[in-house]
Amino acid sequence: MLSSRIAIVTILCAVLAAGCDESLETVAGPTPDLTPTLSSIQRDIFHASDSSGRPSCASCHNPNGGAFRAVGLDLSTDGTHASLVGVASRQKPAVLRVAPGDPANSYLIQKIEGHADIVGTRMPQRGPFLSDGQVAIIKRWIELGAKND
Repeated sequence: MLSSRIAIVTILCAVLAAGCDESLETVAGPTPDLTPTLSSIQRDIFHASDSSGRPSCASCHNPNGGAFRAVGLDLSTDGTHASLVGVASRQKPAVLRVAPGDPANSYLIQKIEGHADIVGTRMPQRGPFLSDGQVAIIKRWIELGAKND
C-alpha cells in the first residue's frame, strides 16, 4: 500500500516537473514568446523593448552606451553569454553576474529585482521593470545551467 502511494506521488511529481517550462510561457506578460533559453532572453529581453514600455537592455548595455562604460557589460552581441555567465560583477566582484544553477546568487537577478544590497539602481534604470513572469523565466534559464542556447 505504501509503495503504491510512493509510486503515485513520484509519477505525479514527474508529470508536474515536465510541464514546468510550459507554464512559464503563460506568465511571460508583454513577451509571450519568452522561454528559458539564452537565445529567447536575448531576443525578447536584451534586444527588444516590449509593450509595457520597457527599453531593451542593449539600448544602454552596448559598446557605445553609458552602462557599458560603467560596468563593462555588453548585451548587444553574440558575446553576451561570455560576458554574463561565470563572470564577476564589476559592481560587486565577489558575486557572479550569472551563477549557473543559482539564480538567487546571480547579480543579474539581484539587479532586475532591485535587491537592497545592489550597487546603483534597479534595472532597467528608469523602468518599467520586468514582470514577475519575465524574471521567473530568466531565473529558470539560470536554474537549468545558464547554457548558451
